[in-house]
Amino acid sequence: MAHKRFKPGSGGWYRATGLYQMMALSGPAPRQLSLVPPDPWPGDAHHGQDLLNNRFRFAGQGFSGEMPPWLEPTASAPWLAEMHGFDWLRHLRATGGDAARRQARVLVSHWLDMFGKRWHPVAWAPDVLATRVTAWIGQHDFFLASADDELRARVFDSLARQVRFLEHTVPGRLKGAALLGTLKGMVYGGLCLSGLSRAAERARALLNRELPKQVLPDGGHVEHSPAAQLLVLRHLIDIRGCCRAGREDVPEAVQHAIDRMTPTLRFFRHGDGGLALFNGAQEGEAVLIDTVLGQADARGRPLKSTPHIGFERITAGRTCILMDTGLPPAPGLDEHAHAGTLSFEMSIGRERLIVNCGAHPGDQGPWRAALAATAAHSTLTIDDTNSSGVNDEGGLSRRPANVHVDRQDGDAGTLVDAYHDGYGDRGSLIHFRRLFLAESGEDLRGQDRLAGSASHEFAVRFHLHPSVRVAMLEDEAALLLRLPSGALWKFRASGAEIETTDSVYLGQGADPRATTQIVLRGTTQPGETLVKWGLRREGSDIDS
Repeated sequence: MAHKRFKPGSGGWYRATGLYQMMALSGPAPRQLSLVPPDPWPGDAHHGQDLLNNRFRFAGQGFSGEMPPWLEPTASAPWLAEMHGFDWLRHLRATGGDAARRQARVLVSHWLDMFGKRWHPVAWAPDVLATRVTAWIGQHDFFLASADDELRARVFDSLARQVRFLEHTVPGRLKGAALLGTLKGMVYGGLCLSGLSRAAERARALLNRELPKQVLPDGGHVEHSPAAQLLVLRHLIDIRGCCRAGREDVPEAVQHAIDRMTPTLRFFRHGDGGLALFNGAQEGEAVLIDTVLGQADARGRPLKSTPHIGFERITAGRTCILMDTGLPPAPGLDEHAHAGTLSFEMSIGRERLIVNCGAHPGDQGPWRAALAATAAHSTLTIDDTNSSGVNDEGGLSRRPANVHVDRQDGDAGTLVDAYHDGYGDRGSLIHFRRLFLAESGEDLRGQDRLAGSASHEFAVRFHLHPSVRVAMLEDEAALLLRLPSGALWKFRASGAEIETTDSVYLGQGADPRATTQIVLRGTTQPGETLVKWGLRREGSDIDS
């Protein structure tokens, strides 16, 4: 398989041998679970119905067939990872009925036939394998409780072999959220399967080592992504739940991380309950986010800033603004990172107004290049280039060396001043951005300033949510923006030519929605170039 995601490393040839399968992974297999960990997460019955009908839709791709397409040649790496991870068993469970249970058994049995005792770089990728271990254990009562003895024996034998494999290979090259998800699989395997407790002990040691590195003092995860924040917090809640179910002490690092991460997850939510669209995140499902926050059972003061991962949150009245004011995540932790430095999003109550374009679930190839680009964010671009280099297969190349932010909260409102040098190769240009939100929440004033050489074309973009309607006012220096509720906001600008053009929004799922962007265009002047703009709430509505 050519996917970089599944390159097995130097030991791959040995793991593929029958000797490794016999010597390293063999051993006694349990006949039942020692405990069943809690599974509070909702499934999607519509997705389950697709699976019941042999339609496998993951990561923005869908394939059908009587035989499960485990190694579909045209599938992306994220699709393959989801297919082999079996976390979708919860969707079949949500569908309900004996047909869903039978389908789950058919798919598990077929996977065992294909890969149960045959190593493959996709099926046995450690993080994919750990997801499968967690799913098979967590959904045991759904698909296996009344299964025949032969299938039960095969599943438990395979689980034991997979957990031993994790003992031998983790951490390997895994980092970030992928490593923590893999450690969850080791905890599940070690605590729920008799005779495999060493896996849980090793996972505990690695969690105590990793969590202080991955969960920063502001509660943000090192990947700087709202989506990773949600995923990691969910992993930690699962680990804690499994430990409690087994009457084991919860690792202190796990509880501390849950306590720190919960307020930061709330920090990343807009008024509609969904997540801000930074660094590969989509809105997510508000119900799932509510469930994660409820299960976390952690309280903390609402955050205004997350200085270690570099975001600011400004709230006043019904207005919420989230702004990326930090360095991109470090190399190796930037697989889903975007070139969106100094971009911002703005919502009014439950309605989104200014957005970033979002992310495609596949996050590779053309969609990766387009949506991770600076132009797909509500910020400034120079000469149609990115403020950080975007790699099609994930990660960033060049990046800003310096990003600085200063915040002042006062009686009149909140002022955020920030700059970055990501365009240092473009005539040593520095981008300065200033946002001021008045105490009422109904007046936002912005400035984008460029310091450096002349004759560079720039564009300041404001991507609008698809539900926002736009009308040009007669003086052509202002626009009227109408939210679904009928609320009106006037956009004004000076120092650049104002225009509207097409954009796309991938805040939910894999289907892009057409939308509009406001673009302020101009050319840098010697010394400094200043563009001023503002958004002010208007007092009356226009007709539909």
